[in-house]
Amino acid sequence: MVIGCIQVKLSIPEARSLKDKRMILRSLKDRMMNKMNISVAEVGDQDLWQSCHLAAVTVAAEKAVVEKRLSEVSEHIRGNPRVVVLDIMVEMI
Repeated sequence: MVIGCIQVKLSIPEARSLKDKRMILRSLKDRMMNKMNISVAEVGDQDLWQSCHLAAVTVAAEKAVVEKRLSEVSEHIRGNPRVVVLDIMVEMI
């Protein structure tokens, strides 16, 4: 069993309030969870309206499957024009 975690620090330049931020993040998280076999949560900067730390986790029997899913998550986030990726960290357990 392999567990993969990707942590992403994001900037959300168009957010003008926490409500804007949550709307953008909800859309991003819902699309990722529906499209890929992962769990996503906001793990930091909950009270800052233009900054966010997201974590996505997946589990599989093979390392290659986990690496592919995390790569898809990274590509999906980087492809979203509403957020700017500041930092990405990937961990395998």
